[in-house]
Amino acid sequence: MMKWSQPNAEVFVPDGAECGVALKRTRTMIVAAHQDDAEFMGFPLIRDAYAQGGSALGVVIVTNGAGSPRAGVYEKFTDEQMQAVRREEQRTAARLGKYSFLAQLQFPSSVTRTMTNSLVTDEIAWVLEQVQPEVVMTHNVVDRHATHIATALRTIAAIRKLPKEKRPKQFLGAEIWRGLDWLPDSLKVRLDAGGHDSLAAALMGCFDSQIVGGKRYDTATFGRRHANATYDQSHAVDTMEQVVFAMDMTELVQNDALSVDDFVERVLVEFGGELRGALKRIRN
Repeated sequence: MMKWSQPNAEVFVPDGAECGVALKRTRTMIVAAHQDDAEFMGFPLIRDAYAQGGSALGVVIVTNGAGSPRAGVYEKFTDEQMQAVRREEQRTAARLGKYSFLAQLQFPSSVTRTMTNSLVTDEIAWVLEQVQPEVVMTHNVVDRHATHIATALRTIAAIRKLPKEKRPKQFLGAEIWRGLDWLPDSLKVRLDAGGHDSLAAALMGCFDSQIVGGKRYDTATFGRRHANATYDQSHAVDTMEQVVFAMDMTELVQNDALSVDDFVERVLVEFGGELRGALKRIRN
């Protein structure tokens, strides 16, 4: 078992299975920066695993929640108290969603963003080595939140530590602090998020400290999913009620020579080409 570097770091197994068993049975993994990120961005993966009876999806939360905004009953909570609340909120979501395991690494956000510190990457890599998931989701590399971007970079670096035969077959970067409706179709993955609104609402509702804290992430997330479905195709009827967009970042974990900067540049060049092409077609 890994000796975690941070106080209160843990692997929590909701159904009480032995930790090694829980890690080995997992097929899909979400690596998220904060408590609640997995539920807001990764519901299609959670729903699919839940529908199969649970115990197929594992979640890794990198940071400790100390910097969370707070209002209402949480307004006077210390950082230590807030960390405890957020840890338990995430455990509640893991129980409700029937996760195979929940690893909370408990790093400060500042450490997560300090790329010269290898501990975050090493601990994510250890979990990946044990699980060897077929699909991994994390934040996309053009997210607006610095800790989200850092978590994505850490996850890429961690996967690249694995032999290629142990790496995920699909690697997705989901949307939170920047929508991905603009992505070129060649890199856009559409994930069906509809059909289980009660489960989605219950999972998001676990994070009372954030919603009471002045951010209606729950209503905003439902709104984005519905908007994605409706505005995705202008000349076709909707085929899904709710959609989560993700960036296909698989090439970044298949080709170690491809830098994230070059990958992002290619995305932007392709997007710019689509815009210029549309303008040219209209003008001609």
